[in-house]
Amino acid sequence: MRYAVIGGGPAGLYFALLAKKANPADEVLVAERNPPDATFGWGVVFSEETLGALRDADYQTYNEIAETFARWNAIDIYYRDTKIRSRGHVFTGISRKVLLNILQRRCQALGVRIDFEREVTDINEFASADLIIGADGINGLVRRTHAELFKPQIAIHPTKYVWFGSDLPLDAFTFIFRRNDHGLFQVHAYPFDARTCTFIVECPEDAWRRAGLASASEADSIAYCEDLFQPELRGRRLMSNRSLWMNFITL
Repeated sequence: MRYAVIGGGPAGLYFALLAKKANPADEVLVAERNPPDATFGWGVVFSEETLGALRDADYQTYNEIAETFARWNAIDIYYRDTKIRSRGHVFTGISRKVLLNILQRRCQALGVRIDFEREVTDINEFASADLIIGADGINGLVRRTHAELFKPQIAIHPTKYVWFGSDLPLDAFTFIFRRNDHGLFQVHAYPFDARTCTFIVECPEDAWRRAGLASASEADSIAYCEDLFQPELRGRRLMSNRSLWMNFITL
């Protein structure tokens, strides 16, 4: 069998390593548009159930992930200057970049070929493949090429969100609700190492527009959110990595 995987994110890489592990004689190629160390976003979070599935599927990658992840068992909710903590919810987080590097190394050790900085514009580049895997996101080439066959239905929701990082150390899944003159804003934050966390800010579109965020730069958005959530940030800063306001999308 010859496999061609378009997209070298976690899903594409994990498929590639499992396919090669199952049948070492098969040819597995991953085409990724970015360099190996390029990624957008911050941390990735796993439930205990997901970690169990990773352990059973490939213990070597699971073991590397387990050596680097942050682990917690609480959820903190901040609402109207009150903090509520609920325990017994075990999750783990890991840097998206670290996760990608672990999966890249495992793929290469198994004999998967990864072509970095390869932009695929036509799936006919892989005409000799027995199976082409589209792992290049919601607007992926395979889905667009065969839209009449797949008939994808994409719903764009009005809620806005932006994906920041922060040097705020956390020990729990953290949800913050804050209302100001512009409307209601919510934070969904979680640690992925001892010093850094993912810090996602969400709000309705009307609040986003009233706050002037529709025309804000990344720096302006950071300044607004740092000011809004200053009590919880405790002087720590927000960090951007192409942190642009987006809409939630359901495929």
